[in-house]
Amino acid sequence: MTKKILFRLMVVFITSINVYANEIPLNPAHPNQYTVVKNDTLWDIAGKFLKHPWQWPELWKTNNQIKTPNRIYPGDTLYLTMINGEPKISLLEKSPHDQDVSLSTCILEDNNTTKGRSDFSVSKAGKLIPCIREASVKQAITLIPYEKIAAFLNHSKVVPDNKSTNGAYIVDIASDHLIAGVGDKIYANGLIQSDSQAYSIFRKGDSYISPDSNEVLGYDLQYIANVTLLNLAEPSTLIITQSNSEVLHGDLVMPKTDEEFTLNYFPKPPKINVSANIIRVFGGVSQIGSLDVVAIDKGIQDGILEGHVLTIVENDQRIKDPYQINNNDMIKLPDEQIGSLMVFRTFERVSYALVMSANQDIHLLDKAKTP
Repeated sequence: MTKKILFRLMVVFITSINVYANEIPLNPAHPNQYTVVKNDTLWDIAGKFLKHPWQWPELWKTNNQIKTPNRIYPGDTLYLTMINGEPKISLLEKSPHDQDVSLSTCILEDNNTTKGRSDFSVSKAGKLIPCIREASVKQAITLIPYEKIAAFLNHSKVVPDNKSTNGAYIVDIASDHLIAGVGDKIYANGLIQSDSQAYSIFRKGDSYISPDSNEVLGYDLQYIANVTLLNLAEPSTLIITQSNSEVLHGDLVMPKTDEEFTLNYFPKPPKINVSANIIRVFGGVSQIGSLDVVAIDKGIQDGILEGHVLTIVENDQRIKDPYQINNNDMIKLPDEQIGSLMVFRTFERVSYALVMSANQDIHLLDKAKTP
């Protein structure tokens, strides 16, 4: 009886380890420890330990020492250990006192400016020796390099076709000017009273086309300027208060909205089955690589959320069987994972995403699927 109970316990124990390993597979080449350096990101660090970097919250949330992983700093050392078959991360913070400081150097700490200090170093001539002011300016590492996506958060948006064609537009510029800048008056047709007097001007860009249905999913709108309403009429009079570039006839006018963008993304796969296409790459490149920004043809109405992680696979690779005589049938090759991306901004039918990894060059119309 005892042997049977022992055997069952061993089976349960081994099974639980295997299940956990399947849920959070480790990187086969993971280190046992890693010291964080400047310009590291949480995604980079997670990829050193995990096969799927987006699973880092599941790994680190079990560790009491790392309650907030976004508070890891350069100089901190992370240790990987296995406890009861479960991987855990331990953190050893680098103390500022660990740094080598010359005994002859006068160091002025932050609290000395408020509490006072009387033991300043004095030279043989009786003069005070200049002190170095030491301040703890440690900046926590981020999940991703936010400078890669900043412009897409502040100065760009995608709207459906009906919103871009039925909105207000610049019909004329004061003083017969062809372009307008800060301080200039402009006139707009079709303006609707908003809660405030503030509006923004956008310029209609290229359309997003679905490669599956060939329908228009939306239009790029590029931020141009901010304006204040002087008189609501037909046309309405506005004055430009801030400008990113020159305002032109035909530019669109929309009520100004102070959109709040999250910078605390929580990477996770969608709970639904997603099969999207990469339909645009930004930055003037033709071949897509790591940290490039792309657009996919799925958005809010398709269940896409900010933070969703998708696997990138090559688009429908087909070949002819060279060993079949007079056979024109094409053979579809198995899907090959060539990278991953994370959605950071969503619109109705389109989303922006950052390519997090690329095993080879990625191209337009490659697929982005649920991992």
